[in-house]
Amino acid sequence: MGLIKAITGAVGGVLADQWKEFFYCEAMDKDVLVTKGQKRTSGRSSNTKGEDNIISNGSGIAVADGQCMIIVEQGKIVEVCAEPGEFTYDKSTEPSIFAGSLGQSIVNTFKTIGKRFTYGGDTGKDQRVYYFNTKELIDNKFGTANPIPFRVVDSKIGLDLDVTLRCSGVYSYRIADPLLFYTNVCGNITKEYKRDELDTQLKTEFVSALQPAFAKLSDMELRPNQIIAHNTDLENAMNEALSNKWGELRGLQVVSIALGSVTLPEDQAEQIRQLQRSAALRDPSLGAATLVGAQAEAMKAAAGNSAGAMTGFMGLGMAMNAGGAGATAQNLYAMDQQNQQAAAEQAAAQAAAAQSANSWTCSCGNVATGKFCPECGKARPADDSWTCACGTVNKGKFCSECGAKKPEAVAACPQCGWKPEAGATPKFCPECGHKF
Repeated sequence: MGLIKAITGAVGGVLADQWKEFFYCEAMDKDVLVTKGQKRTSGRSSNTKGEDNIISNGSGIAVADGQCMIIVEQGKIVEVCAEPGEFTYDKSTEPSIFAGSLGQSIVNTFKTIGKRFTYGGDTGKDQRVYYFNTKELIDNKFGTANPIPFRVVDSKIGLDLDVTLRCSGVYSYRIADPLLFYTNVCGNITKEYKRDELDTQLKTEFVSALQPAFAKLSDMELRPNQIIAHNTDLENAMNEALSNKWGELRGLQVVSIALGSVTLPEDQAEQIRQLQRSAALRDPSLGAATLVGAQAEAMKAAAGNSAGAMTGFMGLGMAMNAGGAGATAQNLYAMDQQNQQAAAEQAAAQAAAAQSANSWTCSCGNVATGKFCPECGKARPADDSWTCACGTVNKGKFCSECGAKKPEAVAACPQCGWKPEAGATPKFCPECGHKF
């Protein structure tokens, strides 16, 4: 048995007369996941009193956009179609799979769980048509009743801190593999299977998967306030975290996630900000600027001292002399200049090393870096050096360290680039047949 596309199986205009039944599905509501196909029998059909769970040979089946149709015989899936169009049911052909937008995954699943039943060439006694809603199912709200652990990592400043987050938002999902969904979730339903029968379970599993998903984002060194801007990374992490329960068990896939808020306790947020400020002060110039600013504020406070400006300045002077604050700021500026000079010298040394590695000396005595000497125009000599098996770099025909002979050059095939072993060049390339 199999499905044949009506447009390719039509002979003239008589195909409609050959259809004994016509199965279809009206527009599926957003709350309906699976529904049983409806049979519409016209007055022209000879099967006006056929059983609901029997598909006559030559029956027509329609599949709309955003739907996947399966035929179940004796409790097993025997046909799958996810391509929109009209099809003819033919029991004489082999089982067919029209995967459509669902791709190769549904084909692999069909090979795993699908099975064809035949009874002496007759159809089975129980055959049903089911339609699956494969569109994106949106507006699934979620929120974390309990805080989720999150590790804030920033290797640039040496920050590694565990905090707790709360978040809320909406997510959407879709049935990516209807065969798994039918086999492990809904089964032989009488009429339809709705979202509310599964949503509570899905929402609980979704919130539980946030913790391993956030761990993935933590490995990317994202901070809590950056999570909202990385929805794609969060969606991938959630699909990975839910792969066993959703993907491999139920055939579901997270499509999108929209976070409304990601919050953490104010004391933890302030702790992160304080550590970031402290890490920034490791820069000598920033540390010196901060220290000078603090001194300026202290001088303003001393000038407005209630016991008199002179008393305030005397106290400020005693504190500065005791701690050496003025000298410290000057030392920090000097340290920053030394660091900048050292960085410049290191960059210059690296550039000189790179240039030296690519330079060569012409016979006229000029040192050049390009393919030709800028003084006399001579071409750069070819590098005929070779490395022996003992590790010595040589230029002659024999190794100066162990005396081994220089290996013969191995010619590569000009057609495909295949290289033979040394000393065994064939007449023709074994990969493409090109003559050497």
